[in-house]
Amino acid sequence: MGWFIFLLVVAAVVAGVFWARKHFRVEIERARRIRRANRNGSK
Repeated sequence: MGWFIFLLVVAAVVAGVFWARKHFRVEIERARRIRRANRNGSK
């Protein structure tokens, strides 16, 4: 029974990672763009 719970946990983690990656890609791109602009502007 323990391996079944382990598989459920692994499946939940993988699904969460895929969901977060799809959901937060826009936010990550925006943060990356802002960081790049700040680095270039400070020089």
